[in-house]
Amino acid sequence: MDNHFILDTNFLSKELRLILEILKTENDININLNRQDLFKEIDWSIFLYLVKHHRVYPVIYSKIKKINEKSIPSFVVQTLYQEYKKNTFQMLRLSGEMERVSQIFKENQISLLFLKGPVIADHLYGDISLRTSKDLDVLIQKKDLETVEKLLVNFGYKKVVDSMALDCWKWRHHHVTYYHSKKMIEIEVHWRLHPPPMKEPEFNELWNRKRVSKLTTYPVNFLGEEDLFLYLVAHGTRHGWFRLRWLTDIDRIVKGINNMENNNTLMEEYGTIHLGKHAHLFVGQALILISNLINTPINGVPTIRVGKRSIRLAQMGIFYINEMVQKQTSCSELEFSNYKKNHIFSLVFKLYKFFFAIYYQLLLKPNFVNKGLFILMLCFFPSPGDLKTLKLPKSLQFLYFPLRPFLWAWRMTKNMKVELLKRDLVNK
Repeated sequence: MDNHFILDTNFLSKELRLILEILKTENDININLNRQDLFKEIDWSIFLYLVKHHRVYPVIYSKIKKINEKSIPSFVVQTLYQEYKKNTFQMLRLSGEMERVSQIFKENQISLLFLKGPVIADHLYGDISLRTSKDLDVLIQKKDLETVEKLLVNFGYKKVVDSMALDCWKWRHHHVTYYHSKKMIEIEVHWRLHPPPMKEPEFNELWNRKRVSKLTTYPVNFLGEEDLFLYLVAHGTRHGWFRLRWLTDIDRIVKGINNMENNNTLMEEYGTIHLGKHAHLFVGQALILISNLINTPINGVPTIRVGKRSIRLAQMGIFYINEMVQKQTSCSELEFSNYKKNHIFSLVFKLYKFFFAIYYQLLLKPNFVNKGLFILMLCFFPSPGDLKTLKLPKSLQFLYFPLRPFLWAWRMTKNMKVELLKRDLVNK
């Protein structure tokens, strides 16, 4: 990769640097033991905290157990082993449930695609124990939502958050969560890949390009190669890449593509469907990050038109990756909030920027002029928070619209009191 793609990583903590060095190693290659500086002055509690936060502890353990290195305390290896073992049992439970859900949906003529979970762990890592998943993410057609809810309820699941007033959730959000209390398994049912108004392909297009997993006996469908790559890029971009696991997923996909350069035309074609005409910026951001942080070999990056904006987005992504260490040391909540706003604003274009600018102006700088405009805007959009603040029977849920500003003001006042109480306790 050319030097102008190299990012500034000097501010990363020693603990995070060590994690990245371990991730860079191949399965059959140990960390360069001559690099003793990697192990000096490591705070192992922070190291363990970060591998859990970034959800990379299964991969870290699989690599670190092969290192005959006295610089790594035994309690670190043991802690990672316990987490690895718990995750393995979790993935086995999810695999069994994934197969059962796939079968019952098929028997009821419901087409579904698994977006993440064990099917992705098996496909990308070749071992379900090497990737974490807290739930099952499935994509269905919106027309099947009511049928799917009945099936899951009959199957022992319960909706985690009740539907919003007047079913506003169907157009404001892109998934709903169900939880099985006995199995302790959560399923996220998506009718869109991403929140609106993000661009994405139609379900039938994704279905026609689907693949069938070999992990289970009963067929389990998941996204095609290009669709999975672009879905994970879009997901990571939307969340600022603040977990290294998302980058290791991209690393595995890229390494599985024989020649990235030959796939660029196809990637750009599908990228436009998934991410709009600026897809190359987000793909470029992901490729620059994995190349800089975990040394993923990238062939054909120039043909994806990686430019200064992708580099700038990638540099912002590194801040998010380093977020937890920064928050423990020098980064204030205000600084982090500013980075978050700038990152979100960098991801949108043209008309979207106009609405984002209005939203943040009203939300974060409510002066005497726009405070009224903001309250007026809130009146039209009931939220799940309104349901928690005041539960109304379905026949009266239309009242959430005129009550919205009052419910919002009540929550804000309550939150302010809690914050003031926390400050008083800290000062004491």
